[in-house]
Amino acid sequence: MKNKKRPKIVATSVAGALHNHRKMPCQDCFKHTIGKNLVAVVSDGAGSAKLGKIGAKIICSTMCDLLKNANFAKAPEIIRQAIRLSREKLMIHRLNPSKSEEGIADFAATLVGVICRGNKGIFFHIGDGAAIAVRSGYDDFIASRPENGNFACETFFYTQQAWLENLRFTFFEDASRLFLMSDGVANFSFTPDFKEIEQGFVAPIDRFLADAQNKSKAVKALANTLNTPKAQRINSDDKTLVWIKVD
Repeated sequence: MKNKKRPKIVATSVAGALHNHRKMPCQDCFKHTIGKNLVAVVSDGAGSAKLGKIGAKIICSTMCDLLKNANFAKAPEIIRQAIRLSREKLMIHRLNPSKSEEGIADFAATLVGVICRGNKGIFFHIGDGAAIAVRSGYDDFIASRPENGNFACETFFYTQQAWLENLRFTFFEDASRLFLMSDGVANFSFTPDFKEIEQGFVAPIDRFLADAQNKSKAVKALANTLNTPKAQRINSDDKTLVWIKVD
């Protein structure tokens, strides 16, 4: 990246109340890296997919590996290549006995990520979850919002045959902050209609993390915020939030 200052990144995942109750691990995954580009990715392994966590890990690692030093001008093309490669990895995975495209349904996971170079960035997105690029203030932002199917509980996954038609790109410039999140955090971060940022949630987190000097303490504080009894009551899904101070 050609930024004068290295971006500050704080991120965490916490298991949702439902998974805690069933003694199941968190199915969310996130990863971030900085090369020529800043790249961050969040993936939510589908609760109905027995291998969703593996699908989430593979898309996060593949995206970061292929995008961190990619030609930014060709980012959309390389993002599509990374998804194809992730699907190919799942087709030959040792836990996919069929070694077929049909078998990767067991690895179902969503995708929301960002690639930035200089003052320009691109969100790439399949399914629910969300991403926000805040520019001069919380009323000045670009968002990649959740996308569901015909029913509220139905979303899209990169493992589906129709992944390409469900892949969305959102371009932005001059962001000062970036937020990437799984669906367990999305409804906290927006007003109910998803038109505006929920400043009562986003602003305090942003200010605290921007001022935090100790990264490990900042990660712990963020995890505690996502794991409060109130947060778990409002949304019992796994919760992941990646916060990036770009400027």
